[in-house]
Amino acid sequence: MFEIRWHARAGQGAVTAAKALADAALSEGKYIQAFPDYGPERMGAPVKAYNRIAESPIRARGIVERPQVIIIVDPSLVGAEVTEGAPEDAVLLVNSARSPEEARKVLGVKGRVFTVDATRIAQETIGLRKPNTPMLGAVARVTGMIQLDTLLSATEKSFGNKYKRAVVDGNLAAIRRAFEEVKGLS
Repeated sequence: MFEIRWHARAGQGAVTAAKALADAALSEGKYIQAFPDYGPERMGAPVKAYNRIAESPIRARGIVERPQVIIIVDPSLVGAEVTEGAPEDAVLLVNSARSPEEARKVLGVKGRVFTVDATRIAQETIGLRKPNTPMLGAVARVTGMIQLDTLLSATEKSFGNKYKRAVVDGNLAAIRRAFEEVKGLS
């Protein structure tokens, strides 16, 4: 079972991204869970979201305490709490223009750290500073747990009936760009 913890601020779309990742994994025949953990429900408040993805039924309940992947959508949240409970070999994916080496120093970890400037990508492709869909592309790339084509197809299906074509195309472009631009791959 693969466990993921998202760290963001309310309004950045982390809960939506966790659900979108779960939808894509489900379409590949995987078992999934996606759920939020809210503090004060106000714009800008810290938010956590979680995913569990497995090849067999998931019996675990409750929050993810030992995530193999930590996704930091808002780099201002970097601190001891974001790495809490993570094993030493956890993968950390940070929305940042910094290099993975710089982010590793700021985080104070030894594990695998990846960065992608998801906010810039979102601004350039969607016209909004909402980094959730670009982060999905980066997650697909660094974890390999979901295929890019599956993620694009699930996003197209989910967004196709809700948004104008330009918005859908912008989000698909954001996912593709983040998949290609994530730094830290060896």
